[in-house]
Amino acid sequence: MKRVLVLGASGYVGSQLIPILLDQGYQVTAAARQIDYLKARVLPHSQLTFEYLDLADRNATLALVPQFDIVFFLVHGMAHGHDFLDYELSLAQNFRDALELSDIQHVIYLSAIQPQTGNSEHLAARKATGKLLRTSKVPITELRAGVIIGPGSAAYEIMRDFVYNLPVLIAPKWVESKANPIALENLNHYLIELAKETSPTTEIYEVGGPDTLSYREQFATICKQIGKPLRLWATPLLTPKIASYWLGVVTSVPSSIGRALLAGLEHDFIADSSAIRQRFPQTLISYEQAVKTSIEQDGKFIRSNVWGFEPAALSRWQAGYGYYPKKTGASFTTSKTAEQLWDVVKTIGDPKDSYFFANILWRTREWLDIFFGGGRPVRRSPEGPELKVGDFIDSWKVIRCEQPYFLSLLFGMKGPGLGRLEFTITDHGDKREINISAWWHPKGFLGLLYWFAMMPAHLFIFKGMVRAIVRKAK
Repeated sequence: MKRVLVLGASGYVGSQLIPILLDQGYQVTAAARQIDYLKARVLPHSQLTFEYLDLADRNATLALVPQFDIVFFLVHGMAHGHDFLDYELSLAQNFRDALELSDIQHVIYLSAIQPQTGNSEHLAARKATGKLLRTSKVPITELRAGVIIGPGSAAYEIMRDFVYNLPVLIAPKWVESKANPIALENLNHYLIELAKETSPTTEIYEVGGPDTLSYREQFATICKQIGKPLRLWATPLLTPKIASYWLGVVTSVPSSIGRALLAGLEHDFIADSSAIRQRFPQTLISYEQAVKTSIEQDGKFIRSNVWGFEPAALSRWQAGYGYYPKKTGASFTTSKTAEQLWDVVKTIGDPKDSYFFANILWRTREWLDIFFGGGRPVRRSPEGPELKVGDFIDSWKVIRCEQPYFLSLLFGMKGPGLGRLEFTITDHGDKREINISAWWHPKGFLGLLYWFAMMPAHLFIFKGMVRAIVRKAK
């Protein structure tokens, strides 16, 4: 049984690849920085191990990586923000040095297609990473993909959000650029077949789907599948910089990722996949069918422990909700113990001090629910003395409770979207960090409008809440 390491396992490709590898009989270790999120997304398995790993930690990388036979390198730095070219190369260097200490048989690296023209930092980082990895003694197979069609793929979600969130699609002039996107199922076939190779060699392959379409044509296909007319206005006024801010307003894809992708999408992305198709034949799924399948699977990601498998969340989810959530919150670092902080957090809903700070604003929002189609507020408090899954706190419901470190509440009021409120206590040795985060999956334009309207109150309330919790902790 081969030992497989999936680096970047909490990402879109990695999290859905893990169950397939397990079905194939591999012993899998899933490594990521967002380890708690990964554990919530992927079901436990007898052959699956989770490991926290930040590739920026050289010593930890050198210790973990050499233990395996095959490595999937699915790491990118787009969420890092500025200077992620240097950042990605620093991660790749640590990984490459670990390879030199190992007996790893094969590294499969998911990269990006390189356009003939243009200058994209994201694409340059992908190319430079592959070049660096190929200086190691281990065979490296680099798969260069363009847009991947599937729920959670950032480039696809940008286009999907545009269709759902805007009555008129105001897009940059790059909508006339062409690409041949690949269905997630087809990409998985190549990844799995490469893992089966008994005598791998260093290779570079481009992977793409059977249809070469402009982004305008791709938008039209998504509109057709959703049942909306295509109203698209392409304007040169949306320069890459302005367009990145525009994306942050009208899509739920994180701005840092959207900004990195935009610079690449303005060029043709047509993969020549003849070489890998000849080596690993399969029936390529059309763009239209891939979009149809993705829309049918929309919302599948909430069937996970991120939402505590809560039936109310499953029943409330609707087509058009953003896959990526909007997020805001506040944190505070203190010398108080995790138990002391938790003793305060678990009293949420206490009639004397329900939300620790600005209770009048919480009550006002509950009464405003009448204007969103809800009824009169219902006061409910946990039975106590300990919080448990299923407890109600007014309109909120406890969907995850992992004392003394984590609490997640499902947003129960009316609103154009689906949300949750999380309390996280992290032990940093001599200090503890208390964090409150609000996550909101907006439904269309109204969901976005609601989020931005609530933003000033959120920023004020959460900062006050974390400080109040620390102050009350004894």
